[in-house]
Amino acid sequence: MNSVACMLYSIIIPVYNRPDEIEELLQSLTHQSYKDFEVLIIEDGSEISCKNIAERYSDTLNLRYYFKENSGQGFSRNYGFERANGDYFVVFDSDCIIPPHYFESVTKELTISDADCWGGPDKALPSFTPLQRAINYSMTSFLTTGGIRGGKRRMDRFHPRSFNMGISRKVYIKTGGYKITRMGEDIEFSIRIIKNGFKTVLMNDAYVYHKRRTNFSQFYRQLKFFGRARINITRFYPDELKLTHIFPLLFFVGYLMILPLLILSFSVGAAVLSGYATYSAILLIHSYSSEKSLEVAVLSVVAMYIQFTAYGTGLLTELYNRKSI
Repeated sequence: MNSVACMLYSIIIPVYNRPDEIEELLQSLTHQSYKDFEVLIIEDGSEISCKNIAERYSDTLNLRYYFKENSGQGFSRNYGFERANGDYFVVFDSDCIIPPHYFESVTKELTISDADCWGGPDKALPSFTPLQRAINYSMTSFLTTGGIRGGKRRMDRFHPRSFNMGISRKVYIKTGGYKITRMGEDIEFSIRIIKNGFKTVLMNDAYVYHKRRTNFSQFYRQLKFFGRARINITRFYPDELKLTHIFPLLFFVGYLMILPLLILSFSVGAAVLSGYATYSAILLIHSYSSEKSLEVAVLSVVAMYIQFTAYGTGLLTELYNRKSI
């Protein structure tokens, strides 16, 4: 059993041109029931600084602010790791809100586990817009992502993601932190942590409220980038491209083929169309059951189609780019 009664956490927050988001994140940290932590804000060459906001919280939080040239989120986290004093390093995205029990829950879990690295799920606040709730559902549901982003049911080995991730100091010393700064940097890091013999744990109670994108256009761009990042990971780990990751591409290609199939063979096309309609209906019902909102449920179906289209397009784009190099 680990002794973590006086454990110090170092919270590393890279931020780029998002002062409004960092305000909400810092405000949520002031309400933590467990308070033995420091906060390091790493301003990654932003044109819109959050320094004034950080200074407002310097009296209520053990906070340090750093401004550096832009190098991307991965290397900005490394910058924070190098300057951290904690026994554990915790990485949050700037668009997260942390529930008051977060560090208390993590501390309790660390007293009974031998976790070297952890991650937690992301959830939506009731105050989120219907669109944000729909996007959150689409990104976290077992029906869409297989639970790989921190659900209780998962189809794959759990790899913590950098929107909500903690590592011990010894993990950082052994791995040296992030190897790449963008395009799947957190996935590569998680895989390397596991390959170095460290244990990763999903802490279900260590969830965060993740605001994500606020419109479908932003969501599409983000998910296309995620698709490209998945292919980028194969530069380091060719065996890490699984069926779970290919499914959105197959889904995307499949619904593009519905009209040609209807023309060439109506019965085949109708069968494929029926399959998509059934899947959409199941997702609609499940979303309504979990979100208790018909508007959110309908938007969840739209979000799913955008998610799979964008991710599949990203996969194809980066496959083509890799082939062209």
